Amino acid sequence: VMPEERQMPFMDFLDIVEKKVTSPNVFYVQKQCSNLTEEFPELVCDVQPDIPWMSEALGKKPDAVNFWLGESAAVTSLHKDHYENLYCVVSGEKYFLLHPPSDRPFIPYELYQPATYQVSEDGSFEIVDEKTAEKVPWIPLDPLNPNLELYPEYAQAKPLQCTVKAGEMLYLPSLWFHHVQQSHGCIAVNYWYDMEYDIKYSYYQLLDCLTKT
Repeated sequence: VMPEERQMPFMDFLDIVEKKVTSPNVFYVQKQCSNLTEEFPELVCDVQPDIPWMSEALGKKPDAVNFWLGESAAVTSLHKDHYENLYCVVSGEKYFLLHPPSDRPFIPYELYQPATYQVSEDGSFEIVDEKTAEKVPWIPLDPLNPNLELYPEYAQAKPLQCTVKAGEMLYLPSLWFHHVQQSHGCIAVNYWYDMEYDIKYSYYQLLDCLTKT
């Protein structure tokens, strides 16, 4: 289910995060596609345009620089990305649960109908299926409270957990699975570098295909 998106003055958003205004919804600035450079130009001068040692190591500049700010109720479900990710916490803390790509045989996938959240007249949300869209694979398991009766293979996985505090940076390699929580009002900036579709990716594709078989 894609998140419901809306635009509002940034001060209105801060009033919600700072609890000056109450709302039953969960608010999170998490639009990607380099939203820091595209939507928050006032903040660009406050951070580096890239991480020099990473740009040198990869031989390229980041594909996107993203800004994140939200409530503690905003939780990112377990997934992976095709990016080399440098996640920098400016204020607050981020809580990561990580799985290396080698844990793929123990991580379940199921097919789901794509859907969107739509706001009803009373302000509540309803999930509306995109009936003409093809089903998409997603991980149905909550790694913080896994249903091992339904997904017994997950017991063989070896998750890593880490806390990234203000002033710290996490290098999250491409294809690593991650589940993310945060302290309330946490501010972060991350740098996405396109991954190389090299032998590493071929190894992962082989493991993925063998798992499905």
